Amino acid sequence: MTIRNLQHLLAPKSVALIGASPEPGSVGLIVMRNLRAGGFAGPLWLVNPRHREIEGMPCHPSVDDLPDAPDLAVIATPPRTVPQLIDALGRKGTRAAVVITAGIRDDLRQAMLDASKPYLLRIQGPNSLGLMVPGIGLDGSFSHRAPLAGDLAFLSQSGALITGVVDWAADRQIGFSHVVSLGDMADVDFGDLLDFMAGDPKSRAILLYMESVTHAPKFLSAARRAARSKPVIVVKAGRHEAGSKAALSHTGALTGADSAYDAAFRRAGLLRVLTLQDLFDAAEILARMPASTGERLAILTNGGGAAVLAVDRLMDLQGSLANLSDAGKVALDAVLPPTWSHANPVDVIGDAGPERYSAALEVLLEEPDTDAILVMNCPTAAASTTEVAKVVASVLEQRRRASKPVKALLTNWLGEEVSREARQVFASRGIASFKFPANAIEGFMQLVRYTRAQEQLMRTPPSLPEELGLDTADAGKTIAAALKAGRSVLSEVEGKSLLAAYGIPTVPTEVAATPAEAEAIAARLLLDHDACVVKVLSDDISHKSDVGGVRLGLERAEEARMAAEDILARVARLLPDARVAGFTVQPMIRRPRAHELIAGMAVDRTFGPVLLFGAGGTSVEVVGDTAQALPPLDMNLAHELMRRTRIWRLLQGYRDRPAADIDRVAEVLVRLGYLVARHPEIRELDINPLIADDSGVIALDARVRVEDQTLSPRVPMAMRPYPSQWAKEIAIESIGQVRLRPIRPEDEPLYADFFRHLTRDDQRLRFFSAGSDLSRKLLARLTQIDYAREMAFVALARDTGRLLGVARFVADPDYTRGEYAILVRSDLKGRGLGWQLMRHLIDYARAEGLEQLFGSVLAENTTMLQMCADLGFSIGPEPDDTAVRHVVLDLARQGDGLGSAQ
Repeated sequence: MTIRNLQHLLAPKSVALIGASPEPGSVGLIVMRNLRAGGFAGPLWLVNPRHREIEGMPCHPSVDDLPDAPDLAVIATPPRTVPQLIDALGRKGTRAAVVITAGIRDDLRQAMLDASKPYLLRIQGPNSLGLMVPGIGLDGSFSHRAPLAGDLAFLSQSGALITGVVDWAADRQIGFSHVVSLGDMADVDFGDLLDFMAGDPKSRAILLYMESVTHAPKFLSAARRAARSKPVIVVKAGRHEAGSKAALSHTGALTGADSAYDAAFRRAGLLRVLTLQDLFDAAEILARMPASTGERLAILTNGGGAAVLAVDRLMDLQGSLANLSDAGKVALDAVLPPTWSHANPVDVIGDAGPERYSAALEVLLEEPDTDAILVMNCPTAAASTTEVAKVVASVLEQRRRASKPVKALLTNWLGEEVSREARQVFASRGIASFKFPANAIEGFMQLVRYTRAQEQLMRTPPSLPEELGLDTADAGKTIAAALKAGRSVLSEVEGKSLLAAYGIPTVPTEVAATPAEAEAIAARLLLDHDACVVKVLSDDISHKSDVGGVRLGLERAEEARMAAEDILARVARLLPDARVAGFTVQPMIRRPRAHELIAGMAVDRTFGPVLLFGAGGTSVEVVGDTAQALPPLDMNLAHELMRRTRIWRLLQGYRDRPAADIDRVAEVLVRLGYLVARHPEIRELDINPLIADDSGVIALDARVRVEDQTLSPRVPMAMRPYPSQWAKEIAIESIGQVRLRPIRPEDEPLYADFFRHLTRDDQRLRFFSAGSDLSRKLLARLTQIDYAREMAFVALARDTGRLLGVARFVADPDYTRGEYAILVRSDLKGRGLGWQLMRHLIDYARAEGLEQLFGSVLAENTTMLQMCADLGFSIGPEPDDTAVRHVVLDLARQGDGLGSAQ
């Protein structure tokens, strides 16, 4: 990923239009007029070899003839000319271009990219409507109107949709910081722009219209970063795929492109909406209200029916009505007629005029348990809707001037013509306004969902054992043996062996080549069990129950033989070409109160491996009660995945059925994520059924499909897995055994004890302030890192598990330079722990291909500066602060004496 040179695209100081034209109706003329009308303050140059001037503006014959290198070029010329123009612009010194031209595909597209690469010239498009940055007066588009300036960023793959959104927003006086038509995304894509917008103070929220993602790992990493800093709302087109696909496993049949996108959006913390109206509601609410709005809503209305509709929609979306305080009810009694509703919604009766609305609103604005207020108005002949709107807006303005508390406020004025002027009042005062109750509630709940999603992402997951007992080598041997034998589907025994290697409980299973062998195995099993199970063993039969290939509850050995013989006969009749290798025989697991679940994995063509969980059994596809998530998972993410299914409620227990061991089910999902991450040969996997009850879980069947990774590489995981290979044990004199490993989210509770062992002076040297704010948000940011762009190594005492020190770096989006930081407990300084942490961090950064590590160190922190010097850092003054030293380590330089971490 890279945001390099995007400042030239999104904040240019000069612009050239290549392909300017005087031809009426031409794109070149429309773009030129938009650029001139926008009020861009910098130089604006035109290029067209056939004209010396267009509408009074000089026109240059070529890029080479321009008086200077433009920061940004807008290209609207025939497709075949674009690669040469990109090369000419690069040689001139231009570093960004918007290619409006359509029809640039295949070889021509590659030629364009090849021309840009030597200069790192960034390309937006091709096939783009253009670019609009209202704050600097830039309208490099052929849109029919320019957007207003504001703080919403809108990124869209559809140019036509942009014009509709801009038109809608202008009528409501909603403005934008950036409007970007990405087009075919040959270079600049969603990931690049989200990375840029995440740190852009001009954009308070980001709206996305998406048709596809081009580089899933980059997109997910950038989206996670952006969503941590501001709301990101996405509408994804193409939710349904025509036709169906054949799949070996239930998981393969149940996962699809849209479910993978949904899983990705959830993992990144993006809010997904389904319709264009939802996107408009999002724009309205985000433009008018703070993103930190709470979720307790009060409703003020003159129409009970409309308020009931609003409450119904609020309950549909799991929203919360605010509770009126006793003092609030008394205050409302004093200003409202006796017939008011005496509850929330606060119905001020149909004849309510401006004074009654004003008095009731003042009371609600003082309510301690109310976070936001929806003011509704149904037009009547008794009062002017416009005057009511004016007084509502006036109440807010007066309270702001008087520095009184002001809550988030949104409005719903019903009616069309009669309420038009009222909506204009709200738009001019920056108050969110909606035509219908449901739209108002849905817009409000988008902010609530954003807050909930961020809180969910910051939750500390329960701890798992430090050593999960994952036998990667044994699992690898099982897969390798199958591939060597030319098989793409593991046998049931091999599949269960794979699960067992990763600590997933399975039922012991043996293979019988003949019905007689099945009888012999059954006789042995029945010595310790009251019944057994016989299943057909065949690579050609995907779902054994479809051919009667599963026989349960066999209580005598001869029944096992007879069952095997009958299975052979049924397969010969129903699937005569199927090759039967034999049978599997296993004890019958009798857990009558257990739930049948499914856990599995399939590969999405965009996001790679996707995990699935839900209600299992033979009816799994008919019931369709499943949810998907991107691996890897921690315990929180596993629980969240489970909560999105209907069977989750059954797992909590009901009537005489006790609750299942939820944590053990979640642990299976976590272990499954590790299995998938470490063995890219796995392409489909089903555990069905996975039996769960109050005594634990057990996998009764497993279906696994594999491919040779060297011949057919798997689509990479969208989320970078936990780098467990960078954990190691070290011994430090006077400290003892210490474990160095990458940080995990569940390490958050260790920080409280860690900071108790830091002096205020050491905190000042690290944070450049006397104290640190150990807020949940900070701790989540420190422990829930994105391994694709940062790393933190913790040093843990082997005997107590206490946190002794941390070293970390955060890389730039180009992943070439990383800013490091290190902190060691004050009572352990000078014993070599900091040195070991820094060596480990440097080894990792070098292995990742970073070019530099750098940092800022207070000049008085002589201990740190000496360690930096010993490690090979160059040390120089910080230009803007004489009390700080800037330290840099060139990672490409060898011979610093640092050993490998592997």
